[in-house]
Amino acid sequence: MWSPDSFLNQLYNEVVYTHVQTYDLEWKKKLKSRLDEVLGDFTSVKVEGQSEILEMVEQEEYVRLRVLLTTGTSLKMPLYVLLPKMKAQEKRPAVLALHGHGYGSREIVGLHPGGLNNKGDPGIHRNFAVELVKKGVVVVAPELIGFGDRKLKGDQHAESAHANSCFQIASHLLLLNKTLAGLRVFECRRVLDYMESLVEIDFEKIGCMGLSGGGLVAAFTAALDDRIKATVVSGYANTFKGSVLSRKHCLDNYLPGILQYAELPELIGLISPRKLFIEAGVNVHLFPEQEVEVALITLREIYKSDNAEQALYSHFFDGGHEICGDRSFDWLVNALGKSTNYRGSYKEENK
Repeated sequence: MWSPDSFLNQLYNEVVYTHVQTYDLEWKKKLKSRLDEVLGDFTSVKVEGQSEILEMVEQEEYVRLRVLLTTGTSLKMPLYVLLPKMKAQEKRPAVLALHGHGYGSREIVGLHPGGLNNKGDPGIHRNFAVELVKKGVVVVAPELIGFGDRKLKGDQHAESAHANSCFQIASHLLLLNKTLAGLRVFECRRVLDYMESLVEIDFEKIGCMGLSGGGLVAAFTAALDDRIKATVVSGYANTFKGSVLSRKHCLDNYLPGILQYAELPELIGLISPRKLFIEAGVNVHLFPEQEVEVALITLREIYKSDNAEQALYSHFFDGGHEICGDRSFDWLVNALGKSTNYRGSYKEENK
């Protein structure tokens, strides 16, 4: 009787049901501008782009570099560059690999929080950067701000390596009319700038893959930056109504006023007509399967409007909030022009 549920539903319906559903070039142009605006203005951040190799470790199938990249004024980002064993002067496709909540970039390159090799359970990220480099592509794995070595000083000595600084950083940025998602997208675009400087990379063949919060950053970075030609969004594609509005989520998921302009599937749809693969576990309460299905209905309409139906793929797997990779790894490498054994098709992936 006293619950405000119906009031919030009414507000949602009043706004969302007014959205334009004609997915033409003008719609896309306006929505990209709105998304860029809502993420927050970081143009005042002086871009420096300086880099320094901190470590080089040779593995059996690839070389792992740890690099310090200055992404802007007072912003320094450690990242891993995984280089497959290559011929001299050879260029390969490359993937920007984005971790989700956890202990940062080490979690996707096969390392424990302290930097030792992880020979045990790979966790929800399944060492996916390593899985991709073994398929012959260069992989760049940045440490997203708020995780791992990039937590705030007060969080550096937390008992759990999985502790993060998302809430405090996001709160600070929101009071400045900026967002944590926007800062992460800004930095990932600086990583793309850095990747352009690597002689090992064929920069016409850049992909992106992210899980959960990394899926958010992958989706929005690809939406705003056409340099990304193929994207895998794992454990994130959904609706705002069915996910971040229906339960407690990390504050990095919230974009002020975005529902005035679009629901989440429409934002992800800004990637069209470029290649997109949606990966989702069927046992995930954070991003429910049925809402992934709802998102795919909208995504298919957007891709259809671009005559690009064959560029959209999806895979529901029997699992939880985690990387699967059974189809997405080969799809991504194949989409970037590196031959694999992948033989999937639109119809097979979208049953």
